[in-house]
Amino acid sequence: MRDITKLPFDKVTVSPSILAADFGCLGADIKRVTEAGADLLHLDVMDGHFVPNLTMGPPLIKSIRQASELVFDTHLMISDPLTYSPIFIDAGADHITFHIEADSDPQAVIDEIKKHGATAGISVKPNTPAETIFPYLDQLAMVLVMTVEPGFGGQSFMLDMMPKVTAIREEIKRRGLQVHLQVDGGIAADTVEIAAKAGANMMVAGTSVFRNPGGAEKAITQLHEASKYL
Repeated sequence: MRDITKLPFDKVTVSPSILAADFGCLGADIKRVTEAGADLLHLDVMDGHFVPNLTMGPPLIKSIRQASELVFDTHLMISDPLTYSPIFIDAGADHITFHIEADSDPQAVIDEIKKHGATAGISVKPNTPAETIFPYLDQLAMVLVMTVEPGFGGQSFMLDMMPKVTAIREEIKRRGLQVHLQVDGGIAADTVEIAAKAGANMMVAGTSVFRNPGGAEKAITQLHEASKYL
């Protein structure tokens, strides 16, 4: 299984969100961003209940797993991650990020993810304090701070989430942990510097990569260049 913990912690890595891809030629779009320098691939799973949108399920992930060797960074925006995490892992997910606000017990979800051989991450919505994930921090490969309200791509970056990013980064450093800190929502050439300076080292970017007028390679290169701000 591909391992998110093998990706660098001291450089900005880019996880293009396929929510912004053309699903009519998804394999070609994945190949395009891979060749452009993507470090991993972000899969937004929404259930229409936890967030007001429906996206993809295990069959799609199983299908694209055959077409990509990138780490599948799978973000479960669903109410019941405890039940569904093993199903997504079986379909090809290497890493599962679930929401602290979901209905399942966080410790039980972490245990279930690890039992099935994947790495675990926790995400927090904009209104959720950073401290809610601290009890689980030493068991996580990644923390994801949403910089938009989850549910739809193409939203504007929420600058007021940066203190939360910094608070989590400081706690990671204080404990001497190796945990990726990811941000998702409105990440592009004009916001990546802000996110990196706040402490994020992993950037989810959908529209700004897949639909960049200058092409995916230019977009990903611009995001990678923010490594100098870490």
